[in-house]
Amino acid sequence: MKVQILNGQSIPNIPWQDRPENCTDVVWRYDSNPVIKRDALKCSNSIFNSAVVPFEGGFAGVFRVDDKHRAMELHAGFSDDGINWKINEERIEFVQQDPSTQQVNKWLYGYDPRVCFIEDRYWVTWCNAYNGQPTIGVAYTYDFKTFTQCENAFLPFNRNGVLFPRKIDGKYLMLSRPSDSGHTPFGDIYLSQSPDMKYWGEHRHVMAPFMPWESKKIGAGPIPIETSEGWLCFYHGVLESCNGFVYSFSACILDAQQPWKVKYRCAEYLINPREIYECVGDVPNVTFPCAALCDKDTGKIAIYYGCADTVVGLCFTTADEVVEYIKEHSSI
Repeated sequence: MKVQILNGQSIPNIPWQDRPENCTDVVWRYDSNPVIKRDALKCSNSIFNSAVVPFEGGFAGVFRVDDKHRAMELHAGFSDDGINWKINEERIEFVQQDPSTQQVNKWLYGYDPRVCFIEDRYWVTWCNAYNGQPTIGVAYTYDFKTFTQCENAFLPFNRNGVLFPRKIDGKYLMLSRPSDSGHTPFGDIYLSQSPDMKYWGEHRHVMAPFMPWESKKIGAGPIPIETSEGWLCFYHGVLESCNGFVYSFSACILDAQQPWKVKYRCAEYLINPREIYECVGDVPNVTFPCAALCDKDTGKIAIYYGCADTVVGLCFTTADEVVEYIKEHSSI
């Protein structure tokens, strides 16, 4: 059965590379990875775990840049082809939606952004700091030049805030992973709902770690892709090995109208650290997806993922192939 992409957009210039002849994997890597190297900016120690969307015939994004002070910053960037990027040297300076929240939203750090277009603007979520502790920041932009910061979505401690690209029953939806103040040794995915992108509630448990490759914790990845089978969601999972955490990623399919219900969940990882740029870096053994482009006409999917907390990689699949694979290898 051919999988239809619902409420998607045509991306005729989606970055793409056909599967190599000797590759049998359902997701395959770009052979010129990494697409964004750690020293792409004068100030950068590393660039990774970043978000990309189609924009004005090309692409725009919000990038995690850890600078040479080792501060965690967010920078905007643009590309004609999704592969060759011009990232701003200066970090994003957020404008406060409400000037009275300037102190509340005082910048301390920002990392692991996602970008989601809903209705008339691009919403940005990221791991923000409130009173020095991690929570989910929220902002919006129309042009990737001016970014307006709203109130944080949740109390500490929380990470991996991922919005859905449309309202369901008149409500915005966001996936997240409640956490602690450090390198959290646990983590389930939850879904929260909001009438206005300000007040969040109706929290629903979505799923917990299950298979060995994800046994320590899981977290939402790119913006969900709406298909005729349900919401296609790539997510990361963490194994605690004798040599530390290992971050891999896989995918699941959530119910179209009640996305806290999991229809299918791939029992295997789709990508795990094995290339040198995924295994060696500031944090070894990390493949961490934050963005996925999907062309509604062809079903081609290009996934941007952070590698070893150092660089950005790119990999590919199609909606037909990955949905079929998830269903055939589902653990539920």
